[in-house]
Amino acid sequence: MINPNSYQNTNFISPYLQRQENNLPPQNKKHSPAKTSIFYLNDIHGKMTNMERIKTVSDVFDKSPKDENTARLKLASGDIILGANFISNMVASKFLNWIGVSANALGNHELDVVPSRLAELLKNANFKLLAINASVAPASPMAGKIQKSTIEEHDGQKFGIIGIAPSDMAERVKLNASMKDIKIDDFNTTIKKVQEEVNNLRSKGINKIILLSHSGLKQDKKIARETEGIDIIIGGHSHDMVRDVKAGENLISSKNGEPVVITQAGKDGENVGVLNVEWTDDGVLSKVQNNVINTRKFNRTLPSRTAVEEIIGKPEILGTVAYADPEPKNRLISNNPHGNLIADAMRQELGTEIAILNAGNIRGHFDVGNVDSRLINDITPFEDKMLVGNLSEKDIVEALKVGGKSLQAHNSKPGILLVSGMKYTMNDKGELLDLSYIDKDGAEHKIDVNNPDPNHKLTCAMDDFFAMGGDNYLPSNENPDFIIRKYNVDKNKLACDYIKKMKQPLEIRDDERVKIVQS
Repeated sequence: MINPNSYQNTNFISPYLQRQENNLPPQNKKHSPAKTSIFYLNDIHGKMTNMERIKTVSDVFDKSPKDENTARLKLASGDIILGANFISNMVASKFLNWIGVSANALGNHELDVVPSRLAELLKNANFKLLAINASVAPASPMAGKIQKSTIEEHDGQKFGIIGIAPSDMAERVKLNASMKDIKIDDFNTTIKKVQEEVNNLRSKGINKIILLSHSGLKQDKKIARETEGIDIIIGGHSHDMVRDVKAGENLISSKNGEPVVITQAGKDGENVGVLNVEWTDDGVLSKVQNNVINTRKFNRTLPSRTAVEEIIGKPEILGTVAYADPEPKNRLISNNPHGNLIADAMRQELGTEIAILNAGNIRGHFDVGNVDSRLINDITPFEDKMLVGNLSEKDIVEALKVGGKSLQAHNSKPGILLVSGMKYTMNDKGELLDLSYIDKDGAEHKIDVNNPDPNHKLTCAMDDFFAMGGDNYLPSNENPDFIIRKYNVDKNKLACDYIKKMKQPLEIRDDERVKIVQS
């Protein structure tokens, strides 16, 4: 439901308002509702094809009939860009301009970009980048580029909009140069600063407060309960799909009993949302409807595709896919034949015995038909640098066990490890049960998962994120001593070269090289 004027399946937030009215004299018992419709998005992760679809959804939203008293906002809660590729990130930044987003929270993937490049991206941005919990070094190119909050006026209504970055930023972008310039407060300090800014905005007469939070749903609920004055939290980071409005789930009572609505639209631009609300004269929510819209139901228009290709160039056709198994429902904790092809390309193109790839690196899938370079960039967009290193059996087992912890994690992060030249079995508790190395002749060599050899080493293709301790699969080290070769290319280039050499159409099938079994 994109129509901003529709309130089908509406949630009425009446208990708090009824209590308030009972304490008022009759002449003051009035509610002249102000209506607001918010088009929201989060965690697009640089997915250009879905950006094109979102542009179509945004156009429908803009062209829908508008009530005289309905204000419209377009807001984002972070991770719109992803990876270090400046050209791809330029598309993401311009995309926010194209659809008219006015404010975006600082997500962890915004800091995939070094400060000088991020500052360059923001030069022509029509949106504000918000993070009240970010401290920027005075000499940084990003100094003055991140705001605490912003005040917007639409159709006579004033809104205070606050942004927060994830308090686990240091873990998400470990060893990234951005963290030398930008520090993020811990979560308790963040909550305190949010309340202070809410109070500041309310002192200026702003009683409609929206928080753009890249902290995750669990943390957003905590913010809602432990603060007062926030009305809406548009979230991100945890990739939750928050549909409708349900008391106790995403309709939370604040510290002073007022209703707070939390929403989030999943990940990768697969969905966007439209939140329709009504407010009392005192800026308290009285009516809410939350719509999550599947972007795959909307076409990529020629003007949008042309605008993107004017920046990135025309894609190269690499080959064709004759058959493709569906991608797993949760890419982070499942064997993924689409990601396995990328791992195979890493091993084959770099001539190693094995390849290891964190599942979180895969952000898309193959479909039957032509494969072009844009699709490969969508599937693996991070633009890391490729490395070859000697990993011992012990290194490999310990890294696999770190990935196994994802099977018990609330949000499945950081994800299991995808492999090439190996196969392994884990149970659903994340315990590593069996591991084998497969040599070039197809012979299988068992590795003792309980007593792996620290001296027997295999040449491994990997990216620098994994090698330097990203997501803690391996110990943190900017210059790991097991690296023997470095390449100034990412796995997307290796995948393109690998596919172009294929003499037959690709078949993307689950070969069960990673098995997750019941415990």
